Amino acid sequence: MDFIHSQLATVQKQLSWVQTEQINWKLYVQLFSWTVTLFESYLLLRQYPLYSKKSPPPALQKDFDQATFDKSQLYGKDKAKFALFSGLYKQTLDSTLLQIGFYAWSWKVAGQLIGRLGYSPEYQITQSIAFVFILFFLSTIPTLPLSVYSTFVLEEKHGFNKTTSKLFVTDLVKSWVLAFTFGAPFLAIFLKIFQWAGDRFVPWLMAFMISFQLIMVILYPTVIQPLFNKLSPLADGELRKRTEALAAKLKFPLKHLYEIDGSKRSSHSNAYFFGLPWAKHIVIFDTLIQQSKPDEVEAVLAHELGHWFFMHPSKMLLISQLHIFSILALFPAFLHAPPLLASFDYPTVVARNPPTIVAFLLFQMILTPIEAVFEFEADRFAVDLEDRVRATGGEKEAEGMADMGDRLGRALISLHVKNLSTVWVDWMYSAYHHSHPTLAERLKGLETFQAEKMKKRQ
Repeated sequence: MDFIHSQLATVQKQLSWVQTEQINWKLYVQLFSWTVTLFESYLLLRQYPLYSKKSPPPALQKDFDQATFDKSQLYGKDKAKFALFSGLYKQTLDSTLLQIGFYAWSWKVAGQLIGRLGYSPEYQITQSIAFVFILFFLSTIPTLPLSVYSTFVLEEKHGFNKTTSKLFVTDLVKSWVLAFTFGAPFLAIFLKIFQWAGDRFVPWLMAFMISFQLIMVILYPTVIQPLFNKLSPLADGELRKRTEALAAKLKFPLKHLYEIDGSKRSSHSNAYFFGLPWAKHIVIFDTLIQQSKPDEVEAVLAHELGHWFFMHPSKMLLISQLHIFSILALFPAFLHAPPLLASFDYPTVVARNPPTIVAFLLFQMILTPIEAVFEFEADRFAVDLEDRVRATGGEKEAEGMADMGDRLGRALISLHVKNLSTVWVDWMYSAYHHSHPTLAERLKGLETFQAEKMKKRQ
């Protein structure tokens, strides 16, 4: 522990200039955020002309009839226009709030609010919670029209929306209640660790945040998810038998197999797994069951279990923890930096003794400035599944799995057709925005994996 603290102290020494240099941090944040927004707008403008193409890529022409392709092009064009507008709108809103001193004003209002409740400024954690929720609500309200338009105009126009106005409002209220129910205690403990540990807070805060994530893994499916969707045991039948057999062959620790009523909000489809290492749950959207054959759904699940086999969630968790650690390691220098708060319009009396939550929020703004490989690896897993199962369970266990790669390809095509997904994608736009390779890239990859598999057998 002392070694960690000594190394962190060295980092803080190198950043000591932050506490004295009069830097216009607000201008830096404005320039950086606008640069990112304009770059994303440029990518959309690169992608937009592809929605005018009259036919799908050659590799997909046999899978898309002309009417479906035309619908997907129109859907993509409408989404691109909305994304361009909403991106510029949100950036203009954020930039305006930053420029007029909204954050400093919110801290002041939070202090006045808790004062009326009998709390003095010494109750910094109470004021911090009030501050965060003032920011949350007042910055959320101006963006509500975008959510309404996306759900009831854009998705409705293209036949995907199933959300009623009552359900929309109910979901919104539930989200706000959950944000306060879980956010307030989290924030209180988060700030209490700062008070208790001082500048030696990093390892303690890391331990708390990892513990919180594990708690949420348990609470999300048992407490939060049922507030929005109904999870029912997957009905007996071919799909259940295929899924349970697949899990058994891979020694996947399947505890529950659910069907979720995703169709109550949208006709888009999905499947995923979650849970602790020794007890996993698979969730399949009812829309996926309706849109795909059981053997195709099985292939999609084979891909998802490939993520589990190669420990992709654990690797992403490790990457996120390293990212969080690096952020926390840099933060102490900004925690004691009056010039930082002064640059964002906070009065001298507040800047002189920076509140932890304010300093952390501004630090995040300054710092705000990586997963397609995993998808190809999971696709290869589905293709190689027959050989893997044969090696561990024998010839009988591997029966019926020879065409898993072909089934996955058909399932991907079917999902793209049903969801009117974009099939013409600009390479730069895809590299920046997409966590998954494009459909054409994945189909080409599946063909390559199949060829390599056959070559090994020769």
